[in-house]
Amino acid sequence: MKFGLFYEHQLPRPWTEDSERRLYQEALDQVELADRLGIDYVWEVEHHFLEEYSHSSAPEVFLAACSQRTQRIRLGHGVMLMAPSYNHPARAAERIATLDLVSGGRVEWGTGESATAMEMGGFLVNPDEKTAMWREATEQAANMLAMTPYPGFKGKYFEMPCRNIVPKPLQRPHPPMWVACSRRETIHRAARHGLGALAFAFVEPEQAGKWVQEYYDILRSEECVPIAHAVNPNIALVCGLSLHEDEREAIRRGLDGFRFFGYSLGYYGLFGQHAPGRTSVWDRFLEVKDSLPDNAGRGGIGTPDQVREHLLRYEKVGVDQIIFVQQSGTNRHEHICESLELFARTLLPEFKTRDAEREARKRRELAPFIEAALARKPRMPEAAEAEIPIVEAYGRKGANVGVAQASTFNDRGGAISVPRFDPHARRSGTV
Repeated sequence: MKFGLFYEHQLPRPWTEDSERRLYQEALDQVELADRLGIDYVWEVEHHFLEEYSHSSAPEVFLAACSQRTQRIRLGHGVMLMAPSYNHPARAAERIATLDLVSGGRVEWGTGESATAMEMGGFLVNPDEKTAMWREATEQAANMLAMTPYPGFKGKYFEMPCRNIVPKPLQRPHPPMWVACSRRETIHRAARHGLGALAFAFVEPEQAGKWVQEYYDILRSEECVPIAHAVNPNIALVCGLSLHEDEREAIRRGLDGFRFFGYSLGYYGLFGQHAPGRTSVWDRFLEVKDSLPDNAGRGGIGTPDQVREHLLRYEKVGVDQIIFVQQSGTNRHEHICESLELFARTLLPEFKTRDAEREARKRRELAPFIEAALARKPRMPEAAEAEIPIVEAYGRKGANVGVAQASTFNDRGGAISVPRFDPHARRSGTV
């Protein structure tokens, strides 16, 4: 089993002018430490307008900064919102490819729909169509990275002409792709599409075991028809983490932050009423925090022996990755770092030893099923050579913008000479 860190960039009120700068800088320090300690992944969300719960609206910028302070940790969008109102598919593909290049091929491409009224309303996304938007945009963004050129597309939610998306990622045909899941139904969808399942739900190991079994059963069946150009057979779950040799101290340091994570998630997704720039989510949390029930993620808060027992139950049922929620509520930077260091010293080595053998066995067992799934994939036809358009510069058409650019160039002492160009000659190899 592998391990990752999960960042929402939570920032409860009250704020100072320096709060957000400090939040980001401390997170970068934590990721740099995690890389040195041997943690496998860092996952960063994309959210918009979710005050206190998530000040993380540009994950690609944060992950790019992480890439320059780390050597081996995988950099995960957890997740990129794929509705075109959030991210045009071409822009999504361009940013993923660029991040993959600057990181040396360490990107994990998590995708998702979005779920809150605050976000969907802000970007005018119809919640009844968000799944269809995700499906269309995700498939086409993957095509854009895998095809040269991209033949163009006219769908329900976006359209664009033939273009070649550059740059291309280091990982070919594209980085491993995931989808956010919170229910059994979305776990099944991930398997049917051949995507990794980022299960952002706190479930007990017994329930997780059922999800894992169903996921891999579908992946091995003819139901699996990949949406991407590669299959990513993995299932990840989130869990709190606050580790200390003294159980009471682990609870004191981490429990309220973990509870705020769950409360603020529910606040924006289920029951909240929020006035932008005015409502204090933290104050509302303080009114009810002592009555909030524990969930499965609470099992990562305790002593090394207690947390080992909790994690072994997930390993036993076949979970591929546990993603730790640490940066939550008002949890302190130094406590997060101390917890990571204790985890790396007392628990990580034994899991890593078993993971290498398990991963090799899993690859061998799944290889024929993945090959069969990719053979079932409907593929977008490559553009025929005669269908690749010739795109003329505006100046060739006498457009105002072209005239203005030519005038500016001449004013600076240059000259523009535009030869006649026969597009049909290009196709025969002569210009």
